Amino acid sequence: MEYKLGMVLSGGGSRGLAHIGVLKALGEEGIEPDCLSATSAGAIVAALYAAGYSPGEMLEFFETKHPFRVSRLALRKPGFIDTQKVVADFLEYFPDDSFEALGKKVFMTATDILDGRLEVFASGRLIPAILASSSAPMIFTPTEIDGRWYSDGGIIDNFPVDPLCGLCEAILGVYASPLRRRDRSELKSSLAVSIRALEIGMFYNSRRKFHQCDLVISPQELSGYGNFETRHYAEILEIGYRAARERMHEIVCLVQGP
Repeated sequence: MEYKLGMVLSGGGSRGLAHIGVLKALGEEGIEPDCLSATSAGAIVAALYAAGYSPGEMLEFFETKHPFRVSRLALRKPGFIDTQKVVADFLEYFPDDSFEALGKKVFMTATDILDGRLEVFASGRLIPAILASSSAPMIFTPTEIDGRWYSDGGIIDNFPVDPLCGLCEAILGVYASPLRRRDRSELKSSLAVSIRALEIGMFYNSRRKFHQCDLVISPQELSGYGNFETRHYAEILEIGYRAARERMHEIVCLVQGP
């Protein structure tokens, strides 16, 4: 195997900050994944981690660079937030704008919405790949790369373990979009029902792939938070941290082997 420990980081919007908590807990034990495969919010975390940023610095990125501002609104484009208007924020953290400048191997996925297929990015320009992977439909405009339009990788695969299969001795998965029951009062609009249907499909498609990992962390507490929470980042990070600490013995055994 080319790598010892691989990690899968799912999408989940703001809930993806739980990935930072898991990475923080691993770091306290001297455990570092050698390779990461991620999508959407997980892709942002994976890139920041592979670029050498600390958990505190990663949290600061989300707290100070969130795109929900009037200046980021899209004009005559399909979506509310223009992904091109957040490029400058990412350049502050990734000035080289290259996968090759990262300290670890990273795969990130996006959905080609023209051909309806999954694309895996692992080389070349980094920032367009991050934006493509995290361009949630209806919220962000699609990201154009080489004439093709890309949206959130979670549409097709919210748990991209496949790029790691056959490359890693052990695979640790973190799934940040657990499913919970909804009340009728939460589904009063066609949009709410449509989003719920997408959420259900993503969950079951992802769960069918959990067996490809040696261990999966998916804190049910995350289901109490929305995709676009902006006031509870530290709480969400802490949930991921606690979940990893609770299973640290299993993680250490996984890394060290029998």
